[in-house]
Amino acid sequence: MSDPFFQPPSGTDLPRYAGVPSFMRLPHITPDDPRRAEVDIGIFGLPWDGATSNRPGARHGPRGLRDASTMIREMNRATGQKPFEAARIADLGDVAMSPVDQDEALAAAQGFIRGILGQGIRPFMVGGDHLCTLTVLRELRAARGEAFGLVLLDSHTDLYPPYFGGETLTHGNPFRQGIEEGCLDPARCVMIGMRGTSYNNSDFQYGWDKGVRIVPIEECFEIGWRAAMQIARQVVGTGPTYLSFDIDFVDPAFAPGTGTPEVGGPNSFDAIQCVRALRGLDVIGADLVEVSPPFDTGGITTWLGASVMFELICAMQP
Repeated sequence: MSDPFFQPPSGTDLPRYAGVPSFMRLPHITPDDPRRAEVDIGIFGLPWDGATSNRPGARHGPRGLRDASTMIREMNRATGQKPFEAARIADLGDVAMSPVDQDEALAAAQGFIRGILGQGIRPFMVGGDHLCTLTVLRELRAARGEAFGLVLLDSHTDLYPPYFGGETLTHGNPFRQGIEEGCLDPARCVMIGMRGTSYNNSDFQYGWDKGVRIVPIEECFEIGWRAAMQIARQVVGTGPTYLSFDIDFVDPAFAPGTGTPEVGGPNSFDAIQCVRALRGLDVIGADLVEVSPPFDTGGITTWLGASVMFELICAMQP
């Protein structure tokens, strides 16, 4: 499986601060590159935050994460995995998404994702705000012809109806919309880490009514993170599953660079352990969203985000 073309250069050969940054220093492959058809896992950016309801800036996430991820090395010391040898992984670039037209932006993202799925590439999306995830869910549903499971690590359920009484979607809606459109099987959806103040309980109630397993932060700390992730594994089982990681899952003391921070979450190590606990699932795609570099402090959020990306890639492999 190992192919030198898909191996990132070592920092012992080229300093990590040198060269043009790509996700984890992996090869950047354009749509017309014939080697794109060889890619197993394709990392791509959706630099768009047009559905943000409060503090913007996640549109800068993919660029910030590319730079931070040049610090990633080849081996996961904790698990022994060498993901860049086990699979052909590449940076597929960013999708050109209109910053002023939501319909046009989402359509552009879906067209791009449709193309990589057609080449048999498993998608790893880097946002952008959380509505970006809906574009991946839609195209996976179209390609697979069936609903699938979800593991969401987040401080919010994103199960609210559209805001302001209209039909325009926001980053608070992607999973409600994903269920309504038949992308997600709610009986195989689990959401972990929910906390903070709320307008009402309608998001939780919607999830409960549909059969979604919600594990709020109080339950997580009561039973422990290992048990919380065991719940996740039990809910999704052995069927196809999508992984979504919102950086605001982590306590803002460790990840301040996000638009909707909620205090009282896990620390960085706990968050990484949660992702590691997902290894072995039938992962059909993954994402990391809501990193907002303008609100970051010393790059700690982008560095954590890059580290989580690496763990998610490891979780996507046996």
